[in-house]
Amino acid sequence: MAELTGARWRKSTRSGDNGGACVEVADNLPGLVAVRDSKDPSGSALTFSPAAWTRFVQAITSEH
Repeated sequence: MAELTGARWRKSTRSGDNGGACVEVADNLPGLVAVRDSKDPSGSALTFSPAAWTRFVQAITSEH
């Protein structure tokens, strides 16, 4: 399990005002990008390498 102490979590500016039903991302950790459910901040988080996260974001943004 990745160490997420010191993670600075942020929501997308595109998440809008939906009552907090979105994901949060922490990309300030060395060699790691973490994603969690904003409704369950103490729950588990998915972790990605920065390269994998970049590919994921590029793939979903090219769909729109």
